[in-house]
Formats: sequence, C-alpha cells, structure tokens
Amino acid sequence: MHRPLNIALVSASDLDGEHLQSVHVRDLARSLVRPLHGDGEPNHVTVYARRQDGDAKSRTRLGPGAALVRLDAGPARPLTEDETLAYLRDFADELRHRWSGAGRPDIVHAHGWIGGLAACAVARELDIPFAQSYHGVAAAERRTGREVHPHRDRLEKAIGRSAAIVLAGHAEEANAIVRMGVPRPAVAVVPYAVDGEQFAQTGPALPHGDRARLVMVCDDLEAGDVPTALRALVHVPDAELAVAGGPEREELENDPVVHKLKLMAKELHVADRVIFLGRLPRRSLPRLLRTARLALCLEPVQPSPAVPLEAMACGVPVVATTAGGNADEVLDKITGLHVPAGRPVQIGRAVRRLLSEETTRHGYSIAAADRARSRYSWERIAAETLRAYHKVLPVPEVPAPRDEEATEAAEQDAADRAEEHAVVEEREPALAR
Repeated sequence: MHRPLNIALVSASDLDGEHLQSVHVRDLARSLVRPLHGDGEPNHVTVYARRQDGDAKSRTRLGPGAALVRLDAGPARPLTEDETLAYLRDFADELRHRWSGAGRPDIVHAHGWIGGLAACAVARELDIPFAQSYHGVAAAERRTGREVHPHRDRLEKAIGRSAAIVLAGHAEEANAIVRMGVPRPAVAVVPYAVDGEQFAQTGPALPHGDRARLVMVCDDLEAGDVPTALRALVHVPDAELAVAGGPEREELENDPVVHKLKLMAKELHVADRVIFLGRLPRRSLPRLLRTARLALCLEPVQPSPAVPLEAMACGVPVVATTAGGNADEVLDKITGLHVPAGRPVQIGRAVRRLLSEETTRHGYSIAAADRARSRYSWERIAAETLRAYHKVLPVPEVPAPRDEEATEAAEQDAADRAEEHAVVEEREPALAR
C-alpha cells in the first residue's frame, strides 16, 4: 500500500493558456490526485508557475486536491526565454521558500527546460527526488527551423543528468534524450493523454457541406506542412481541406503565411476546396474534428502529440508521418495510415484510396476511438506517471517492533521450541520399544 504523495509540478510557462504544455500540466495535476491503488488515499498536487498576469490570483484551485500557485519572479507579463532566465534565481528562491517547511514535496516534476533549471537546483539542495519532462528537446526544435537558445542544449543535458528520472513523451524523444548523455535506465516513456470527455465521437459538430472533409490542426502553418497537404489535395478531387491554426480568424487576411498559402492553392486550382479557419479556441476543436472523414498530421519534424490523439478520440482515422509521437500513437492500417513526409503524390493517392473504402475507414474509426480511450486515457497516463515516481522515491523504512512486541515474540518462539522438544522426547521411547 503506497502512502499519499505530496507532488510538486513546476513550469516557467504560462499555465493559463491553451498551448500544449499548459493544457497537459493542468490535466496531469488533476489526474495525479487519484491514488495508484483504488483503495488508497488521494495524493496532493501543487503546480508552481511564474506569474504572468498581475490580476491573476496567487492560488487557483484546479480540482479536488490540485492547485496552481503563481510565483512572483520578474514582471507579471509574458517574457522571452532570455528575460525569463534573468529572473530564474527569483523563481528558484520562491520554490525554496515553499519547499523548506511543511510544504516540502515528496517529489518534484519539472516541465520544460527553464522550469527544470530552477526546480532541479532547489530539489538537489533540499534532497528531494527530481523528475524532468522536456516537451521537446533543443535538437528537435532546431530541425523545425525555430530559433533555439544558444545554451539550451548544454543546459538540457545538465538537467537530464541530474534528474532521478526523465519522462519522455514518445520513443523518438526518449532516444534523443539518451543521445544527450542521460543513462537509458533513467529514461521512461510516458505518453501524452487525451481528455475522453471533451474529445468524443458523439457531440455537436460545426456546419459543413457534402464534400469529404480532411482536417489539419496545427499551431504553426508552415511547420505543420500545409503546403504538402495542398499539393496532395490535387490528387483527391472530391475532398475539401479545413485548416485550423495560425493567427486568429480576424487576422487571416493580413497574415503573410496565409496569403502565401492561398496563392499556392489558387495556382494548384484547389482554392475553392480549402478553408482557413484560423486559430480556434480549444473548446471548438472537437466540433471541427467530428466533421472530418480523415485527419492529416504531416509535419516532418516534431509534430504535436496531442492532435492525433484528439482526432482518434473523436473516431477520426489519422493519416500521419512517422515523426515524433505519430509513430507510437497511430497504428498503420489499424487506426490510420503512415505516409512519407513531403511526398504529396503518395499522400494524395493514399487519402483518395482510403476515402473510397468506406468499410475499411469505418474499421479504422472504431479502432482509433478504442485506442484513444484505452491507451491514452488520463487515468492510465497518470498511473504510469505515478509508477515512474515510485521508482525513484526512497523506500519507506519498516518501523522496528516495540519492546513489548519483541518480548512477546521471543516468549512465543521459546514456547514453540519447548513444544517441539517435548514431542521429540515422547517419540524416542516408542521407537526404542
């Protein structure tokens, strides 16, 4: 029987937003409250983040047994990575103040490399077991073309080597972490989860026409490889493509990336079958996904691990590259199809073939929803996270018996030996006769 844990989650990101890390950490905190065994006492989870809004409360309840605590470290506004690093000592001092007394956690789990820097230093100083999740390492970020902090590689390596355990979101990330120099036994793969109540097959859907709809959801329209999807659409004449992501809908007309993609769609003669929706609020994503025949996840590097799971939970088969978490989440020819990155002709033909095979697509839909519910439920992912914590937690000492108990045990032992001796003596005369 495991005792209830006091768990500290740490992030330097804005945990009030809707980006992947924010949603994941909040949902993880709520889910970790559930004990590893059903008859155990609930855990207590506190999320520590840097205050980014001066009007936000210092403490917000996330759910029963889970709370978000905003720490003052620098100005209460969003900061760049360099600005956040300048106030990292203040952030660490706030963590140390809260963990030095009665609020000392049993384990500290940092999310992101900047939060990991502060949490790692304080956890080591206070001798608290420390776990780290990167949510994407510098090497993978660099391959997407994004600018990466010049010291990030070195600092990520130091954090990983100092951690008792590093939790990777998928096998590709785990391999990248091992290549950084973190021992493989110290790396565990604990995938992302999906909210099965919010993302489900049944529920309201956005209005749509009669064409078979393909859906793409991506934060960055260029990194999401929308150009490849547009070129593939040429080979799927009866389908339309709905793209969610990029700027807000009101800003679509003035966005240079969207303008470039619209020109490409016109040149490819598919403009009448492409809909740019802009960035949708998270609550609208299930309504969009329920209008899709297929979801496309075509990023060649570091795709969002959440999008395939959310589509599958809504019963939508996924056509995906094998980059990042796609290879783990989407089972080829079971819950969707694996396709080569940047090959629009092959992708288009695979999509057209699958759209024409209704029975196959229906089977993929059933399998996708079942896999999302069973393998990627928050209940299961939280349990795997707790098991990872218990691997590095100190084994509780068994209390020594009290003096009275020791005396009683010794007396009982002596009585048992005397009884055995009497039985032996009773048997020996009988044998002599």
